[in-house]
Amino acid sequence: MTGRVIAVGGHESDGAAALTGVLGPEVVRVAGGRELVREVRSARADGERVCVVPMTLGRDPSLVADAARTLLALDASERAGTVLAEPFATTAHLVGWLRTLATRIPHDRALLVTAPSGDPFSDADLFRTARLVRQYGRHRTVEVALLGGDPGLAEGVRRCRALGAPRVVVLPAAWAVPEPTGVPHTEYGGPLLSGSAAAGVLASRVREAQDRYERSGDDGVARALAADHDHGHAHSHGPDGHDHDHGHCHGHGHGHSHGHGDSHGAGPDPGGGHHHGTPSHAPRAGAEPPVRHQGAAPDLVPSHRSPR
Repeated sequence: MTGRVIAVGGHESDGAAALTGVLGPEVVRVAGGRELVREVRSARADGERVCVVPMTLGRDPSLVADAARTLLALDASERAGTVLAEPFATTAHLVGWLRTLATRIPHDRALLVTAPSGDPFSDADLFRTARLVRQYGRHRTVEVALLGGDPGLAEGVRRCRALGAPRVVVLPAAWAVPEPTGVPHTEYGGPLLSGSAAAGVLASRVREAQDRYERSGDDGVARALAADHDHGHAHSHGPDGHDHDHGHCHGHGHGHSHGHGDSHGAGPDPGGGHHHGTPSHAPRAGAEPPVRHQGAAPDLVPSHRSPR
């Protein structure tokens, strides 16, 4: 199965604008909604198959669910031959890639994990990501900056300097993170992925989605509709706050892992798809993502280390 690949971007990529220069010209970049519908309809009218890839790095599950809802609005002829791939990455992949960048940075530098601000829950995820980069790395100071949010870049740099760091290195935790030109004592530690590494991950997502569709007719839409189900106020369903375990009340367990499962190290997982808690190693910048066999899931955090 071949056809048109459509990359859908959200706040992590400034509505897909930041994907220019990262993805090749053969990949269509859209912000979702009407743009996505227009591109799918154009491709199907030309007789092309379509694969839609949500370009989240794990902090925008709503992007995945919104893409699925958009595809549901298509008619049957447009839906036929259109598949929705697994998200480009999970937060586990993101942690792994950031840790790979951090290994190249001198110990005395502070790391400033930076991304555009999203909703409060996406922003909270960035603090969690930064904590995991620090926990399993060698840098004493790891802070967060939210572009367009609080703390912003200037405040993040100020905090790092106040903690005694001579210089601050901005680590991009999203596609839309510009180089901090003109900011004193600050340098850029990115990009997060090289163009070849990003292309390899994207190709594996497309291949997995197309293979699944050919084998079973699964277009990926039904699964993606629930992508943002747990993204919000921790399953609280009203002012009375009757939180509950959906696995008991509604018969569908989510398989959450609150320990090391999807938090410590990740790679592009080109052979295994979107598996929380079983990521592979991150690619070296400029290198093609490594290929691993289905089911292989090495941890990037040594088993003898435990959180301090």
